[in-house]
Amino acid sequence: MNNISRKNFLIKAGSALAVSSFGFPNIITPKKKEKLGVALVGLGNYATNWLAPGLLETEHCELRGIVTGSPEKIPVWQERYGIPDGNVYNYQTMHKVADNDDIDVVYIVLPNHMHAEYSIIGAKAGKHVWCEKPMAMDEAECQAMIDAANKNRVQLTIGYRMQHEPNTQTIIRYGKEQTYGAITKMESGGGFSGNFEEGAWRTFAAKGGGALYDMGVYPINAFRYSSGMEPVAVKGRLTTERTEMFPDVDEAAVFELKFPGGLKAYGECSFAEGMNYLDIECTDGWYNLRPFLSYSGVRGETSSGTQLPPDPAHQQARQMDNDALAIKEGTPPIVPGEDGLADVRIVRAIMKSSDKGEEWVEV
Repeated sequence: MNNISRKNFLIKAGSALAVSSFGFPNIITPKKKEKLGVALVGLGNYATNWLAPGLLETEHCELRGIVTGSPEKIPVWQERYGIPDGNVYNYQTMHKVADNDDIDVVYIVLPNHMHAEYSIIGAKAGKHVWCEKPMAMDEAECQAMIDAANKNRVQLTIGYRMQHEPNTQTIIRYGKEQTYGAITKMESGGGFSGNFEEGAWRTFAAKGGGALYDMGVYPINAFRYSSGMEPVAVKGRLTTERTEMFPDVDEAAVFELKFPGGLKAYGECSFAEGMNYLDIECTDGWYNLRPFLSYSGVRGETSSGTQLPPDPAHQQARQMDNDALAIKEGTPPIVPGEDGLADVRIVRAIMKSSDKGEEWVEV
């Protein structure tokens, strides 16, 4: 498997049953609807400030339900988005969405350690599943999610919004077509300087916290979509300076990925330092995205002078529209579950390398 392309990896990773995860005709397609109904599972910051507003701008889907463990949020959301009582669930009753034809998709926007459990509940209810990144805690959880989606004939899509973004799609095309020659080196970093409150889930390893899980998957995913290849080995180092804030997880990480043919990629992520770049060197030039993951827009340039100005469209709205259209048309989603599994496999290998003193670990 080490020498196969990303496309072939994704095709093979989920076994023969994975065709349904890619949106081929054997998935359950909703009755003809102008817009698919989406239920947000978890009403934290991302759902409140980005996904729900984005669903007001979408063409192929709309917000029709919520799943929350915070009863005080329910009247606020109902008033703001016109959600009827029958489309409101808590985590104990979420399985009852199976009986609700208003809802076609559940979008899992929960802490990482809850992704697998509630994605599987959604799939068993016969609803298509959109799940935030990182996909799950480990490879076994990722595979269980894929298997549940396949068994219940629903699409499983991971919320990597960058792969839907126009400038990102341009540099993916550059790599595929070798517009500036073969890629010779990749560098990327994602991070922010933040202070977390006591008890924040991102500070607990058992909940999938830490900089590598939260921000490291951005450069890892970028290396894979930029090159179109899967790494054969990785190494890395996880560090923590503010141990009082992060007693249980990494505050920062640096890592190196080795790809077939000798190509190397160098990544970093942090909860202590702002970083937001993707730089790619090629045999006949270079190109970059700086910033490469900002909500407010992605900007880039190339060695030939081409400018890639930010696209003003709402990133999450574009992502959800693309994913809804894939369901409606029975076509492969841009980011299937196998893509999320590949990143989690790499994350776990980097953690293993750090534990072993930065030894190379095969993936």
